[in-house]
Amino acid sequence: MQRYARRMLRALDLDAHELSVLLCDDVVMRRLNRDYRNLDRPTDVLAFAMREGPVVVSVRSDVLGDVVISWPTAARQARTHGWSPEREVCMLLAHGLLHVLGFDHTTHQEDRRMRARTDLLMMAALQRTGAVDKPRGRRATPTNKHC
Repeated sequence: MQRYARRMLRALDLDAHELSVLLCDDVVMRRLNRDYRNLDRPTDVLAFAMREGPVVVSVRSDVLGDVVISWPTAARQARTHGWSPEREVCMLLAHGLLHVLGFDHTTHQEDRRMRARTDLLMMAALQRTGAVDKPRGRRATPTNKHC
C-alpha cells in the first residue's frame, strides 16, 4: 500500500507531500461514514482533504489529507469484479487520492475524467507508465468525499 501511494504521488509530482492512508474494518468505516457523512453503513473509501474548506493556519502546506479504505468491503468488491483485493485497494487508493486533490464525479463528464485518472494512477502504482494531469486549483465546497 505504501509503495502504491508513493508511486501515485510521484506520478502527480507530489512525492514531497504527505498522505495518510488507513486500512480499517467495516465497523470503523461505518462509524466514520456515520459521523462525517450521516450515512449509517460502511463504505469502501472515504477521503478527507486538508486543502478544502476554511484555511487552517496550523496545517503544513505539504499535508494532502487522509484516505480511509475498508479492507472487508474492498475484498467483497474485488470478488465481484473478479480481481485481487490488492488491486481493488489500489483502485480505491487512487480514487480517494483524487478526491483529496479536489477531483469529483458528480457529472457524467467528471466521472469519465476521474475514472481515466484513476486508471492512470493505478498504472503508475503498478509500475506501468502513465502521466496524470494535475488538479486545477482548490475546490470551493468543503466536505469529505466518498464514491
